[in-house]
Amino acid sequence: MPGPLSGIKVLEIGTLIAAPFAARLMAEFGAQVIKVESMGQGDPLRKWRKLHQGTSLWWYLQSRNKQSLALNLKSPQGIDIIKQLARDTDVIIENLRPGALENLGLGWDVLHELNPKLTLVRISGYGQTGPYRDRPGFGAIGEAMGGIRYTTGSPDSAPARVGVSLGDSLASMHAVMGALMSLLRVKTGQGDGQIVDVSLVESVFNVMESLVPEYDHLGHVRERSGGALPGIAPSNTYPSADGAFVVIAGNSDPIFKRLMSAIGRDDLGQLPDFAHNDGRAAQSALLDQAISDWSSRHSVEHILDALEAADVPAGRIYSVADIVNDPHYQARDMLLSAQLPGGAQVKMPGIVPKLSDTPGEVRWQGPALGAHTDSVLQGLGLDEAQIRRLREAGVVQ
Repeated sequence: MPGPLSGIKVLEIGTLIAAPFAARLMAEFGAQVIKVESMGQGDPLRKWRKLHQGTSLWWYLQSRNKQSLALNLKSPQGIDIIKQLARDTDVIIENLRPGALENLGLGWDVLHELNPKLTLVRISGYGQTGPYRDRPGFGAIGEAMGGIRYTTGSPDSAPARVGVSLGDSLASMHAVMGALMSLLRVKTGQGDGQIVDVSLVESVFNVMESLVPEYDHLGHVRERSGGALPGIAPSNTYPSADGAFVVIAGNSDPIFKRLMSAIGRDDLGQLPDFAHNDGRAAQSALLDQAISDWSSRHSVEHILDALEAADVPAGRIYSVADIVNDPHYQARDMLLSAQLPGGAQVKMPGIVPKLSDTPGEVRWQGPALGAHTDSVLQGLGLDEAQIRRLREAGVVQ
């Protein structure tokens, strides 16, 4: 069955993470995504992190279901090809520095005149306006200035990175959300296409819960708290006897009582001071110590079994090895088998979200550089001789 975005055409003019991840999400649900890559080396992501036969494993994931068009954007003919594609494109996603698209002669005024129904998704460090718009910005900077780095890690150490490029991924998801809202407006006849302006900083800031009103109204600055959830208790990370760590969330009133019973501390569960969260939060250190005393005497399996029986939310902190071997991940099709060049089989992450009638799918892994150049140009009406001349002139690869 066609995906929910079948018939939607997306042109990706971006590299590395934010714009490519956004386009990947749309491709997984049926959109035709044409990825424009520079000639020669293509997207730098092709060489990032762990490689298979010279190509990044991340590339095969990030660019699945996409068509690769290797194009010289410094050539007037290359820019003309982008303009031709734009006339029949629903969404362009780019993450160039603000002003770079305009310098190529592909500013919003040009694109909108070519195709009034076009949505232009622009992802940048700080957005298309404001005093910081021209600064270079990566996801790490978005995490730093968006507030999440300040609150991540232990109180006695420097702010920590969360372990993945969270700022880029959050920007990608906001980009897709904005693209779909704009598409809905166009497809329902409510108006023309528009610019979706996504900032890495603002995408992180948007998930920072109640930090602003807490500071503005109370002067409270949320600090790093390790594995705890400040102001909500008990909710923390606790050790097991066999060296694992378990997150236990006993922070609703009835769950707290069940947790205390499960660890043999009904005396705490029945105290009037602990009947509600405000009283528990005031003495969270006492509660954390009681839970740690219990958890550190038992294996992680015993802890999880006991808390599941008591209907208390708990989960072991998973490494990727735990994820790959987990039966629930497998049952939910979150680990898909993919074939790499040369025939090697490798597991890749599955698709999120799960749609009952029009689920996403993986049709192919990230392609070789320029693998679809000919087919994309043929879609514009060019014949073999014209494509050959463009290739000889260094316009395409």
